[in-house]
Amino acid sequence: MSLFRPLLALLLSGLLGACSILPKSEVLSIYRLPAQPLASQPPAANWALRVNKPYSSQLLDSTRIAVLPPGDQISAYQGVRWSDRAPLLLRDRLIDAFRDDARIAAVSSDDSRLHAELELSSDLRAFHSEYWDGRAEARILLDVRLVQSGSLRILASRRFAVSQAAADTSVGAVVQAFGLAADQLAEELVSWTLEQGQATHKP
Repeated sequence: MSLFRPLLALLLSGLLGACSILPKSEVLSIYRLPAQPLASQPPAANWALRVNKPYSSQLLDSTRIAVLPPGDQISAYQGVRWSDRAPLLLRDRLIDAFRDDARIAAVSSDDSRLHAELELSSDLRAFHSEYWDGRAEARILLDVRLVQSGSLRILASRRFAVSQAAADTSVGAVVQAFGLAADQLAEELVSWTLEQGQATHKP
């Protein structure tokens, strides 16, 4: 018994020491995409629209907030995440914009798979911050196609490119810049979709 106790104490001290060197879990700050609602307008369309999640590269299909510092190597801010993957964040922001605007009354997402005469398909080419001469800006690049459901015929297409300078280089300021860029893109996209849909859709 006298030999057992020292061995037990040595074993316990070894286990406690091993626990102390285990890596600590990363503390994350989670950010939503800021948004300002569009002003509501009278209904103008008698067709339904489905907004699909944008296709994107594996790098952008992530909750990481991507950043392109000087040079060509894409990185991500440490210790921060978006509240959802970037393509889903942008899709949901666009759906909210269509519903705020209200000129297209029937708007749904590809998750619900509800019937719609027209749908928006897109490729998310950029959703990251860039640094120029020590200044940060948010950049969103979205290639959009207005498609006739059923036939999948492309009725119209356009590239939307938006950049918004951040007030400073902090993560919070960069997130606010993303929100302003997404607001601008949403406003342009809503008006373009309505114009193209009204011109090409035949009930």
